[in-house]
Amino acid sequence: MQQIKFGTSGWRGVIADTFTFTNVRVVAQAIGEYLSSEGLGTKGVVVGYDTRFLSEAFAHQVAKILTANGIHTLLCTGETPTPAISYGIIRRGAGGGVNITASHNPPEYNGLKFSSDNGGPALPEITFRIELRAEELLASSGLKDLKEMKIQEAEEKGMLEKVDLKEPYLKRLEEIVDFEVIRSSGLKVVVDCLYGTSRGYLGETLSKAGCRVQTLHDWRDPYFGNAAPEPSEGNLKEMIFNVMETGSHLGLATDGDADRFGIVDADGTFIAPNYILALLLKHLVVTRKWKGAVARSVATTHLIDLVAEKYGVPVIETPVGFKYIGDLIAQDLLILGGEESAGLSIKGHVPEKDGILACLLVAEMVTRANKARLRYLLQDLFSEVGACILTRRVNLHLEQQILERFLDKLRWPPPVFGEQKVVDAKELDGMKLLLDDGSWVLFRVSGTEPVVRLYVEARDDSQLNHLVAAAKHFIYS
Repeated sequence: MQQIKFGTSGWRGVIADTFTFTNVRVVAQAIGEYLSSEGLGTKGVVVGYDTRFLSEAFAHQVAKILTANGIHTLLCTGETPTPAISYGIIRRGAGGGVNITASHNPPEYNGLKFSSDNGGPALPEITFRIELRAEELLASSGLKDLKEMKIQEAEEKGMLEKVDLKEPYLKRLEEIVDFEVIRSSGLKVVVDCLYGTSRGYLGETLSKAGCRVQTLHDWRDPYFGNAAPEPSEGNLKEMIFNVMETGSHLGLATDGDADRFGIVDADGTFIAPNYILALLLKHLVVTRKWKGAVARSVATTHLIDLVAEKYGVPVIETPVGFKYIGDLIAQDLLILGGEESAGLSIKGHVPEKDGILACLLVAEMVTRANKARLRYLLQDLFSEVGACILTRRVNLHLEQQILERFLDKLRWPPPVFGEQKVVDAKELDGMKLLLDDGSWVLFRVSGTEPVVRLYVEARDDSQLNHLVAAAKHFIYS
């Protein structure tokens, strides 16, 4: 069984199972060899880490291997948000970056993300080379030949530099977020760091901008309060309570490495990321008059398409994984790029998900709307585009026999689904059935476990429930 495999956002595994010091050393060696072969080793590499168990130790191990391979290493002095690392790569002109993080995964996981020299997640052709070389090293007797340099020795030789990426990143946010508008608002906000890397970033930035801020879970807890540090509705109950209890205008949350966001309205309603992406697209087009395209993953709402059509914005559909959207941002093609899993970045910013930025943009948007509730802004948007859009995601764990039978079915997309004509079937990432009433269903099979991820979008509750039932029948029958 392959121990090291890069998924949609890096290589992740259970600590002391597949995510071990030996495997991290091997991946670091493979990355070092890749950088050297591409002539990027001389540009240096940023190495950062999150608040998980042993993250700092894993990051130091990576630094020891890279410096021994002759690669100048910029080692973060503390836990650092993923987008700050991304901006650090760009600002320092580095050849890439290594981030020890498992993002929103449960606390028993850790992971390693490799970023390209553009600051965005490395594309599959790069990570495939790294995982292939890592497996070769594991299969050979070459482990004993892995070289490493002590941190102190690397510093003395000028091979390692300790860096704090916080201030440059926050300065960049000041350039792209309208803090002047926020300062005049008297906005009252509850921030939930979920014990992650946004502590010292999001709450402090909003306080500096004149907001009244209550911050939750802004200390390190490698168990993340005995839950996964994902800013989902189920994990934000304390923030929801505090928003309503304090009469705040917003609840703003980020995940473990601060690349995802979670937004709560003034009445305690969790606003799904799909809706936030559509609202922010309109906000950027209307208030900033930005030109360009919008990119969304195949699993993300078509409400974005309706907003884009109204304002004459081209839409680019990508496979799941922010690396594809990030590549388009790096080419300066987009106004905004986003995924339904709460990933977002914008024109002129890093080609990486930025949950801190997303939260600040929501604060800016609400302030410009005279502190209107998000659900009112969403109702206005539905009226503008002439449709109410409802979405749902369901994870289905299947027995191997049922999974194999289902995969066979996908070879021949049905002409009719849920009593609706299938007007198109796309295989960009999974199987997406577009129906003649504007609704759609996406079946996407996990590459690492017997799970089918089901995404459904419709114009009303009845049709949404009907399509979910039809999709389950299609899978299991």
